[in-house]
Order: sequence, then structure tokens, then C-alpha cells
Amino acid sequence: MLPFKTLIETDKSLKLPVYQQISNRLIGLIQEGLLKPGSFLPGSRVLAEHLALHRKTVIAAYDELISQDWLEAVPRKGVMVAANLPVIRPRTYRKTVTPYGEEAAFAFHRIPTLPVPTPPPATGTMLVLNDGFPDARLAPLNEWVRECRSVIENPRYHKLLMYGKAMGSEALREAMVKYLTDTRGLSISADHIMITRGAQMAIYLAAAMIIRKDDYVIVGSPNYFYADLCFEQLGARLLYVPVDEEGIDVDAVEKLCSSKKIKMLYLITHHHHPTTVTLSAARRMKLLAIIRKYNLPVIEDDYDYDFHYSSAPILPLASADHGGNVIYIGSFTKSLGLSIRIGFMIAPASFIRGSASLRGLMDLRGDNLSEQALANLLADGTIDRHLKKSNKIYKERRDLLCYLLQTRLGDAVQFTIPAGGMAVWVRFSQKISLVKLAEKARARGLRIASGEQYHYGAASQNGLRLGFASLNNKELTEAVKILEKLVREELKA
Repeated sequence: MLPFKTLIETDKSLKLPVYQQISNRLIGLIQEGLLKPGSFLPGSRVLAEHLALHRKTVIAAYDELISQDWLEAVPRKGVMVAANLPVIRPRTYRKTVTPYGEEAAFAFHRIPTLPVPTPPPATGTMLVLNDGFPDARLAPLNEWVRECRSVIENPRYHKLLMYGKAMGSEALREAMVKYLTDTRGLSISADHIMITRGAQMAIYLAAAMIIRKDDYVIVGSPNYFYADLCFEQLGARLLYVPVDEEGIDVDAVEKLCSSKKIKMLYLITHHHHPTTVTLSAARRMKLLAIIRKYNLPVIEDDYDYDFHYSSAPILPLASADHGGNVIYIGSFTKSLGLSIRIGFMIAPASFIRGSASLRGLMDLRGDNLSEQALANLLADGTIDRHLKKSNKIYKERRDLLCYLLQTRLGDAVQFTIPAGGMAVWVRFSQKISLVKLAEKARARGLRIASGEQYHYGAASQNGLRLGFASLNNKELTEAVKILEKLVREELKA
């Protein structure tokens, strides 16, 4: 309710009756757009209490405005601003003037954006070959709700609710020590772990702790576009290094390190975004030597390490002897397929403390409820069971999508079956415009990316990441059927 006590002022010393003072001010509020047609006014008793007046005075004001057609009396509901205001409105009524228009009156940093496909409507039959997301239908939702309820019902929860550390819940960080040791071979303690709201926050915090204006940062070409945008926003000058079938070109990294003062290297060692390649073991060994030689800070983004299908995964750089130079980043968001945003950063303890201080400037603490629930699910083995189940299903879907692409679009596309992850990097014939393909696919009930975001800062490979994890076999088959028809039409044109 509007603060009528301050919006309506009356003066009993004036010759104008108080009820008319109220009615005139209400007309003014309608003309100013603060009281909009169809909105209800407070009851006469309530408004009288706010204005410290007799109720009959307010009733008289309302009656006056009803007689002038400014207000309408609605049986059993109250008094409403008329939907059709009086005929004098064209002369006196002003459209709503909001101070929040399109443009600000002051200068501010313009954050660059890229054409990223929006999610489909909550209801509808649109198929989506996305960037590589999990299937929310497989998420351990019942277990998640169970643990959240268990945390809330704990007598100590009211204490947890208002307290916490910017580096995250101690319970979750302790649970992650065992989890990351078992799955990634990391030798860490809770002091080396910081919980973040998704991996993107971890990337930004780590980069902000290192990068200053005009610093050189090495990234892959092509690369994860949100990381590139993040580093550029922090003032970095990006140096692009090719990514081939064995991952980032380590020789090119070394050449840059020997000729320039490199402030940081960003790379994705498993299922590179967008190309899905994995950094080879030989290149990892050489890169580790370079990291130690130049004391090169590295952000190792391992956003979906948990999903491997063809063989046992190569351990991350963070598990090897890197001399304290690797900042390891991951996420549970994709692992669980839930809407929760829980990522993590692994780094030397002093760096974690500094990052927590920086995080505290924008977000004082994490989500204690979600973090405690996740800690419980890690401890009781729910996460491990969910990942084993999901890996089996996603492998089947990967194999099906690759089979369909090969048999139905073999002459129009090129791809390599990824060892893991949730998407296939598919390069299309140069005769096919991916922007037009995306537009036509949407009209047929299939949503795909236009590919523009995948060549930010790099030459276009006319490629798309086609996510297979979030669609079942029937949906994948239908999606490729639509894609095949559109591609054939493009090639004939």
C-alpha cells in the first residue's frame, strides 16, 4: 500500500473543506500515475486512521470522487480507481512518468553480451539441443528435498541461518575433501576449498584476484566465451592460443611465456568448451613443467569432470606437482541437474582467504541450507550413486546422437565422438548458415544455437555444441530428424 500518510496532507485552517482537500489530492495522485486505473484504495476506516481523521470525512471524499467518475464502488471489495477516467482526463491527466526508463542519466561500464539462446518456455513442446546441460528429470530431487527438510528440522538450523563464512559451509568443505580426493586425486584440506554460487563466480573471483588492467592472459582459441568476457571486463589483454584435437597448444603457451610477462593462463583440461577435446597426457606433463618454470598462475576450469564414458579420466593438473600455481574450479550444478548454484574453487589457503574477502564485498555468505544438504548427500553416497546412473544414461545418449549424426548428416557435418561431457562439437558444411538454420529450426519446434558465441575472439569454425544429455532417445531422434530435413534444404538451395 502507498504511504498515504505522507502523500495526503490536510489543513483544517483552510476554507476548503477537509474532504475536498482529500479528494483533490487523490485526483492528483491519479493524474501523476501513482494511483492507476483498476487499483483499489484503502478502506475508509484504514485511510482515516492513517490521516488521523474521522471516518465520515474519508467517506465524503470517496463519495465526491465516485460522483465525478474518478472512483468506482465495487460491491464487497471496496473503492477502485475508475477504469475509464472522466472526460476531463485529456486536459489534465498525465501519463505515468517513471524515472526508470531505458537509459540511465549517468555513465557506467557497458558489459559486452553475446547471442546466447534463451531457455524454452516453461510449457510447450519445443525440443532443445542445448549447449550441454544435464537432464533435470534425472536429478535426485526427492533426496534433495529430504535433506533440506532434515536440515530445517534440526534444532540448530536457526543458528546456521544467520551465520556463515564467505568461503562456504565448513560441513560442505570437509565433505568435499574426501570427495575430491577420491574422484580427482587432490591432496587438500578444507582450508584449500571455497564454495561459490556456481563455477562462473569462481572464475570471476579467481581472475579478479590476479588480473590488473592491461595484463596479458592466455586463453584457447576458440574458448569459453563467458570466461573471455570476464577477463576483458577486468582489463586483460587476451592472447589466443590454438586448440586442436589434443587440447591447447602447449608449445605456443611456452613461446608466449618466454617473450611476454604473462599474468595468467585459463584452460579447460577435460571436455574443452566448445570443442569437447581433452588435453592429452603428454601435453599435461609439458605444461606442468612450464607452469613451474614461470610460476604461471593457472585457472583450470573442470566444469563437468564427473562425466566420462570411454575410459578412465586423466587426473586434472591440480592433482600433480604444479608448485602451488593451479586454481582448480568445478561445479555441482551440472552434476546434479538441479537449479542450485554450487561451484567450488581449490587453491592455496592464502588465496582462498583473499578470494573469500573479495566475495564478501558482494555476497557475505553462501546458502547454508543448500550447502548443508549437499554435504549430507556427499556423505551418504547419494551423489556417487546419482553420477554412476547418469553416466550410464548419458553414454547411451551420446552414442545415439553420434550414430544419428553420422548416418543422417554424415556428408554435411564433421565431429569427433567426445570422451565425456554432455555435448558433441559439430562442424557444419560452409554452405550452411547456422544463423539461418537456427531460425528455421525454431519454426519447426527445435531450438539450437546460432553458433556466434563459439567464435568470440576466434575464427569461425561454423560449429555448434549439440547437447545430448538433456534429451531422451526419442527426443534425440526427433531433433536430428528435424535437423536433417533443414540441412538437406539448405544444401539444395
